[in-house]
Amino acid sequence: MFSDSPERQAVRLSALALRHFRNLRSQELELPAEGVALIGDNAQGKSNFLEAIYYLETLRSFRGVRDEQMVAFDADVFRVVGTTESGDERRRVEVAAAFQKKGKRKKVSIDGTEPERMADALGHLSAVIFSPADVELVSGGPSERRRFLDIVLSLNEPGYLGALQDYRKILLRRNAALKGGEAPSVVSAWNHGLIRSGAEIMQTRRAWVEHRHAAFADYYHRVSGRDGARMTYRPSVPLVDASSVQDVREAFAEALGRSAEQERRMGVTVVGPHRDDVRLRLEDEREGLDLRDYGSGGQRRTAALALRLVEAATIRDRRTHRPLILLDDVFAELDGGRSERILELIETEETGQVVLTAPKEADVRVRRDALPRWRIRGGEIST
Repeated sequence: MFSDSPERQAVRLSALALRHFRNLRSQELELPAEGVALIGDNAQGKSNFLEAIYYLETLRSFRGVRDEQMVAFDADVFRVVGTTESGDERRRVEVAAAFQKKGKRKKVSIDGTEPERMADALGHLSAVIFSPADVELVSGGPSERRRFLDIVLSLNEPGYLGALQDYRKILLRRNAALKGGEAPSVVSAWNHGLIRSGAEIMQTRRAWVEHRHAAFADYYHRVSGRDGARMTYRPSVPLVDASSVQDVREAFAEALGRSAEQERRMGVTVVGPHRDDVRLRLEDEREGLDLRDYGSGGQRRTAALALRLVEAATIRDRRTHRPLILLDDVFAELDGGRSERILELIETEETGQVVLTAPKEADVRVRRDALPRWRIRGGEIST
């Protein structure tokens, strides 16, 4: 399911057009092949610039905000257009995304044509974003880690997004039946679809974590310099003896049967992938302790960086692309030792174009001699 490929090409963002996105001035930019360092004081729009780029990858904000919150205050519509180039023949693809507050309408096109499914517009940049806010992947609740899994797998594993969308629709209707006090036969009528899509989600999540847990441990150790950590999948459905998708379906069906009375009392579905978690544990003198509860600030940030590095490795393996790396002032909250080690990793890993932000030029540490410097002030970028 998660095979590796030795043939990896770089996908680079060659042009970006912005219109009414956050506080950014409407402008058209040509990005250098190696990337760019965007320098500016806080609150000038540096993170917004990276958010606009990453929006073209996932069609959503990496900060988890709604589309309408990204429209400039005095506007009704934002539009972001990116042109990518890949391969020796410089194959060009234009990805455009727009959102209108009136009617809450989103429009996406690839080379001027609207895809039949929104999912077909995802993943054209092969981008990974590193942000100080990533610490919430470790410090936050299970929903943060489920969101991370869902984004990584939706972009890199065929069929996952469709199963996730089906599951969410069915779960919403089943919960409505439970909340409304419908008869057990009405509630259970949704079980077949819930089990079918839910089993595919759980099987894919488990396979990814099992395939990537060693890489997570390696990245964590290389960044920390001494400590170790583990990543394990924690499904709400017992899957110890379930090896195939059919086994997972049967386990899910049994779990739903056992929880029927609790569901009727609570008015909500209590087992399924919407209750899953990924457990991140320390592997040192306090082995087995959850990083969320017992990890220091540095250990949590290290685990978050390791997760992002695993995401970049997934892109390399699944999409055969060297990922576009977006760094949002990523060294600001790391101590000197961790900064040097993550810098070495980013420099030596097989990555493509780098776009980073920093408050001052002295803070540019990744590819410092290769990256052109751009400036930003009041949302206006000068090249």
